[in-house]
Amino acid sequence: MVAVPTVATTPQEPPLTVEVRHYARSLQPGEVVRVTATFSRPVRAVRADAFGSVVPFQPTSDQRIWSGLVGIDLDVEIGEHLVSILGTSPDGTTARTGHPLAVKSKEFATRRLTVAPEYVTPPDEVIERIQREGARTTKLFNTQTPTAHWRGAFLRPVTGEATSAFGRRSVFNGQARSPHSGADFRASKGTPVKAPNSGVVVLANDLYFSGNCVIIDHGLGLYSFFAHLSRIGVSEGDRIASGDIIGDVGATGRVTGPHLHWTVRLNTARVDPLSLMAV
Repeated sequence: MVAVPTVATTPQEPPLTVEVRHYARSLQPGEVVRVTATFSRPVRAVRADAFGSVVPFQPTSDQRIWSGLVGIDLDVEIGEHLVSILGTSPDGTTARTGHPLAVKSKEFATRRLTVAPEYVTPPDEVIERIQREGARTTKLFNTQTPTAHWRGAFLRPVTGEATSAFGRRSVFNGQARSPHSGADFRASKGTPVKAPNSGVVVLANDLYFSGNCVIIDHGLGLYSFFAHLSRIGVSEGDRIASGDIIGDVGATGRVTGPHLHWTVRLNTARVDPLSLMAV
């Protein structure tokens, strides 16, 4: 009888698969969508794209569940869009999928007002300043910091109710203006403004239209922009925690009364701050 030698074999890894889900208030212009990808085994990297932008995804501790925030811009084309997701395991195996987001139309209100001419057409001597300030803020919003500074849910910066709807169109003295790309909150002058989440202050300055402003980089392309402050309480480069006081409500810049204006940019998409708080 001849003994047959036993040959040791290495178990084959099961195929790498992925399941994707999304969570949002609604799938409409101006909304924030949390997209979660669950892989059948740990992956070392995830590449995601949506609406023409790279969407940073962050893992849980076991490297199987990854999630990211997708912003649906005000001017997005209505219809189905894909979130493209590619996961790569430590051995180089990949799993790819396209997750559909069916964006539905939304009607935004329009207001027509007669205002002082300087609120519509700024004087010639400030045009260069306006262009310089616009270029600076655009450059900031186009910068995607590679790490997340925020933790947990986003909080309301003041207790007052939102009084001006995100996305509202305005016509001043017969001239159409850009859509309202933030939320206005009712608050009296001097009310402390709290950071809605942690981050790094990347702008703390006076801007022509927006008055005293603070911009917080929350990381991964997510920014908060607070305008019309009576006092700025932070400096550029400061690291702040959720709930820290960043300034006080005011009426600086081109506004008619005190309130807090909060704008959010998510990988350059103009999104409703109230939607960010909901995810």
